[in-house]
Amino acid sequence: MNNIYLDNAATTFPKPKSVVDSIYNFLTDIGGNPGRSNHENGLQSNRLLLEARETIANFFNFENIDNVIFTNNITTSLNTLINGCSRKGDHIITSSMEHNSVLRPLVNLKENNIIELDIIKADKFGFINVDDFRNMIKPNTKFIILTQASNVTGSIQPIIEIGELCKENNIHLILDAAQGAGVLNVDFQKLNLSAVAFTGHKSLFGPQGIGGFIISDELNKICNPYILGGTGSLSHSLIQPDFLPDKFESGTLNMPGIVGLMEGIKFIKSEGLKTIYEKNKFLRNQLVSGLRNMNNIILYEDINNHNYTSCVSFNIKGINTAELSFMLDSDFGIKNRSGLHCAPLAHETIGSFPTGTVRLSLSYFNNKEDIEYTLNSLSKISK
Repeated sequence: MNNIYLDNAATTFPKPKSVVDSIYNFLTDIGGNPGRSNHENGLQSNRLLLEARETIANFFNFENIDNVIFTNNITTSLNTLINGCSRKGDHIITSSMEHNSVLRPLVNLKENNIIELDIIKADKFGFINVDDFRNMIKPNTKFIILTQASNVTGSIQPIIEIGELCKENNIHLILDAAQGAGVLNVDFQKLNLSAVAFTGHKSLFGPQGIGGFIISDELNKICNPYILGGTGSLSHSLIQPDFLPDKFESGTLNMPGIVGLMEGIKFIKSEGLKTIYEKNKFLRNQLVSGLRNMNNIILYEDINNHNYTSCVSFNIKGINTAELSFMLDSDFGIKNRSGLHCAPLAHETIGSFPTGTVRLSLSYFNNKEDIEYTLNSLSKISK
């Protein structure tokens, strides 16, 4: 039985060898805590931390490296931005394709009568309409927050057009790049972003437990820190520092994770973002084409639209979603994910609620043979 990993939207596997080696080398040769000590180990950590900020700022096309903030994951990043920037009476717009990392903090603010919230419903294939957002803007609209690409269908949203809309109306745009960064171009300036939240362990090929965000100077002025504590700076004061990055970075940073994330981005740059995207697209097209030719397959996909990342959601008529997922893994060794994928409104949008879908998500490390084997396996099941 083969062992095919197709759960890369949850976390990429395997990681590049350079990522694994960088983490091992840091833990065995350096290990210092940046910003806390002046010995050589601490100074080496400081230098690596600076290099990581520069690498990430360059990757997202942002000039000031101090505005690169590290967190333990993108959920923390999104909560920091949403809770830190929202004020009583603000109006916020999002979409039905968002992950619970966006929806739950927003709904919590709404239920506590802090914000007004509008959730724009995407079409049945998971794509938003820019005009729907334009028509929803009010005088008190503070920001729009969107995922760059769905973790359910892989649908890529028109972020450039949304960014232009935000610029025209003086609205902040916050981007959830969990499924975009590493396969799509996330240009902070071109997209007219006020903040971008990212995670290390998905398409950036880093380890789990590291994430972050980049915040514009404008948005930073109104954003309050979410977690307070030791920063290694102004230790005499009981007030949180108000300068970046210390304002948002309390506690010991995950330096092994930061080093691994930096090497993941270096790997992407060495291979080429376009090369990675084109390979993923080729493999996805191979998978989708095969699924379309099978009987009993329910494919949540627009045949006329090709703006997708590597996620594919489907079901087989007459087979329970969870059972199908289990069969793929136990009988054929195909690693996948089933259920609602932490995005219940997305499944309501595409018509797969409450059972959800089986999701296959590809990576740069998959190949044609993986797809052929997966299609043969699904063909046996569907018959």
